[in-house]
Amino acid sequence: MAKEQRLICSSTELAEREIGVRFLLPELGERVTGFVVRLYGKPYAYVNRCAHIPIELDWEEGRFFDLARTYLLCASHGAHYEVDSGRCVMGPCKGESLQPLVVVERDGNIYLNL
Repeated sequence: MAKEQRLICSSTELAEREIGVRFLLPELGERVTGFVVRLYGKPYAYVNRCAHIPIELDWEEGRFFDLARTYLLCASHGAHYEVDSGRCVMGPCKGESLQPLVVVERDGNIYLNL
């Protein structure tokens, strides 16, 4: 049985270590969003919710990277997360993780596996 997939964005919309793409996750709640960013050519997606306090990470829409573009950053509390694992390595929730989402890149698009 094939997994259901939903189109998130075109691959060209997701530049390496740049602005992420946000999307709605009605499966998880009315106001829940997810996001996808690109690192080393690969897309990584997470529920847009800090592990410390359940608020969205980005203060400005799509800005998930820290200034050095090394970690994902919670703009409210300063938690730093590894892009490839979602694990918090610095901040109030050190050792906890973001909730990962499975995405695939195919035919010039990025899809969310539901």
